[in-house]
Amino acid sequence: MEIIHIDGENLTLENLVKICRDDYPIQLTEEAVVKVQKSRDIVDKIVKDSKVIYGITTGFGKFSDVVITNEDCKTLQKNLIMSHACGTGNPLPRDVVRAIMVLRANALSKGFSGISPKTLECLLQMINKKVHPVIPEKGSLGASGDLAPLSHMVLPMLGEGLAEFNGEILHGKEAMKKAGVDTIELTAKEGLALINGTQVMTAVGALAIYDSINFVKVCDIASALTIEALRGITDAFNPGLHAVRPHKGQIDTAENLLKLLENSTLVTSQGELRVQDAYTLRCVPQVHGASKDAVNYVKEKVEIEMNAVTDNPIILDENTILSGGNFHGQPMAISFDFLGIAISELANISERRLERLINYQLNDLPPFLVKKGGLNSGFMITQYAAAALVSENKILAHPASVDSIPSSANQEDHVSMGTIAARKSREILNNAIRVVSTEILAACQAIDFRENFNLGVGTKEAYKVVRNRVSFIEEDIVMYEVLDKVTELLENGEILKAVEAVTPVKL
Repeated sequence: MEIIHIDGENLTLENLVKICRDDYPIQLTEEAVVKVQKSRDIVDKIVKDSKVIYGITTGFGKFSDVVITNEDCKTLQKNLIMSHACGTGNPLPRDVVRAIMVLRANALSKGFSGISPKTLECLLQMINKKVHPVIPEKGSLGASGDLAPLSHMVLPMLGEGLAEFNGEILHGKEAMKKAGVDTIELTAKEGLALINGTQVMTAVGALAIYDSINFVKVCDIASALTIEALRGITDAFNPGLHAVRPHKGQIDTAENLLKLLENSTLVTSQGELRVQDAYTLRCVPQVHGASKDAVNYVKEKVEIEMNAVTDNPIILDENTILSGGNFHGQPMAISFDFLGIAISELANISERRLERLINYQLNDLPPFLVKKGGLNSGFMITQYAAAALVSENKILAHPASVDSIPSSANQEDHVSMGTIAARKSREILNNAIRVVSTEILAACQAIDFRENFNLGVGTKEAYKVVRNRVSFIEEDIVMYEVLDKVTELLENGEILKAVEAVTPVKL
C-alpha cells in the first residue's frame, strides 16, 4: 500500500480520507524531520536558559503569569493533559479519530511547535498500527484549540485513558502494549503542542466536506429524476439564461441537468404542457448552485486549515517565539456553520420536490405513488419523515459561531464554538442524505407510472442502480427497509459512480 508522506504543507482532502478510511500508512518527509528537530532544540535551550516563555516555563491560560521551574516542566505537561481530559458524550467515530491524529501530526511536522521527534513518532506509530484513542465528542469551546478532546487523544500516549485496538476498547497502556508502541514521557511544551490546535473541529468538518462534495452532485441527479417524473420544462436550464447571472454553481448546475437529461423523452419545453414549472423544479440551478458555491468555499478553507499551525506559542526561530491566537477556531466555525446552512437548503428543496411527486393535487400521478390508494398508503408517510428531518436541520443550522462564553477567568473571553459547528454540519448532512434518498426512490416509483419513454443519459444510469436494489412498490411494505437500501447507494457512492461513468457531474 502506498505510503503517504506528510510535511505540514501538502496534505490533501483526498489523502486524508485515504489515511482515515482506508488505513494508508503515513511517514514524515526527511525535510520535516529536520524542521521538527530544529524547533525542539530551541525549546530545550529555552528551558536550559530558564527563559520565561508562555506554555514552556509558565502555566496555562490565566496561570500564564506563574513561572514553572525546570524541575517541574515534565510534571506541568502531564498535569495539563490529565486535567484537560474532561470531555463527555459519545466517542467520535474511528475515521474522525484517525483524522484528528493525522491532522495534529501534520501540523506538528511543520516545525513550529517544539515537539520532540520521539513524541511525534509515537503519534505516527499509533496511526499506522491503528491504536485509536477514545475521544468524547463534546467538551470543546473551539478556542485555545480543541483542548479537552485532544487531551483524550494524548492519554494513551502516556499509558492512560482508553483506546480501541483490533476492535476492542482497552486501557490506554494495554492498547499501546498490544500494538507494540512505546508510551512516552512529555517534556517541556509537548503537552501544549499536542492539544493546542483546531484539529478536532477540522477533522470532523474535513470528512463532512468530503462527503458533502459527493452529496451535492447526487442532489443534481435526484432533481433530474424528479424533473423527468413530473415532465419538467428544460428551457429553464438554457445556458444563455444562466450566463446573464454568472454564478459558477448556478451555471454548473444548469449544465449538469441538461447533460443528465439529454435524450429524455419525458422532459418538455415551455408551453408544451405548461408555461412554467414550480420553483422547486425551475430554480434548481439557483438553489443547488448557491450551495455548491458554499461547499467550494468551505473546501478551500478546510484545506488551508489542514496544513496550518494552530497552536501557541509559535516558534518562528530561536529569537522569535510568539504568543498569538492561531488556535482560535473562528475561520472553521463560520465555515462549518456555512456548510450546515448550505446542506440544509439542499434537503429543504428536495423535500418540497418529494411533496410534488406524491401529492396528486400537484401532478398527474396516482395519489402517494401507489396503486389501490386507501388500502395502501404508499409514499404518504415518507414525506412526513422527510419533513421531520428538514425541520430538525433548520434548528441545527442555527450558527454555533455567533455564540461565545468566556473561560479561564475571563482571560479567554471570546471562543468560536467551532467544534459544535462541525458536528452540527455532519448531523445535517446525515439527515439530508436520507431526505434525498427518499426523493430518489419516489422519483423512480413515479417514473414507473409513465409509459413509452426514454430516460436521460445520466438519469437512466441512476434509475438502473436503484432498480437493481429496489423493485417497484406494488403495495405497502416495510418502508424503512427499502429507504435504507437507497440511502446506502448514496453513502457508498454507487449512484454517483454509475452516472459519472457516462457523463461528468460538476461540483
